[in-house]
Amino acid sequence: MPRILHIETATEVCSVALSHTNGKLLGMEEDNSGFAHAEKLTVLIDALMKKTAVEFSQLDAVSVSYGPGSYTGLRIGMSAAKGFCYALNIPLITISTLQAMAAGALHLRDVENLFLQPGVLLCPMIDARRMEVYSAFYNKELKEVRSASADIIDETSYSDFLKQNKLLFFGNGAAKCKPVLAPKANTYFFDEYQTSATNMVLLAHAAFKEKKIANLAYSEPFYLKDFQAGKMKENV
Repeated sequence: MPRILHIETATEVCSVALSHTNGKLLGMEEDNSGFAHAEKLTVLIDALMKKTAVEFSQLDAVSVSYGPGSYTGLRIGMSAAKGFCYALNIPLITISTLQAMAAGALHLRDVENLFLQPGVLLCPMIDARRMEVYSAFYNKELKEVRSASADIIDETSYSDFLKQNKLLFFGNGAAKCKPVLAPKANTYFFDEYQTSATNMVLLAHAAFKEKKIANLAYSEPFYLKDFQAGKMKENV
């Protein structure tokens, strides 16, 4: 009967959740104030454990959203997850951020009806600055149809896929792509979507059951592309 702590810090949302056997959600805590994960994450975890009356010693594993996403956010989440696993001597489970987003999208309003039609694919999008996003394509079974990539969005983006598929776009990178992609046939946008640690629950329990455990010593975030620092401001 595993109890798993889930950590999601890949986007501007800092989110944690706790689940029990068969993916039963025991509780969650989230902060949407922006990229303040370094100061918010451990506070949210502490509040979650107290709210659910679960001791850290009762945890059986920690799952973490490992990317792609925010460079700094991913490092904070991975460091915290590994720290708990080392201290508690429990396994680490790494979950693709994009796959977890796709899992969450299956519960959005109208998505179930769209999947009654053939050729429907989920396309989670994470903002990667300017007109670039991290994205991948998944089917209803959450199988990867197109692997994760950093896409620069223009009028020709995904044209080949859209000839034979309906693409469902969501995530914090979708809004800026909507003016470019929405006029195309077979595109659907879900503006209400928000990244959450709760989307990781079923994926993490499946991985735990199948013993798909990450290497605690060598696991690191999946950045997809090299870190690009912002331009330093000049002193006034």
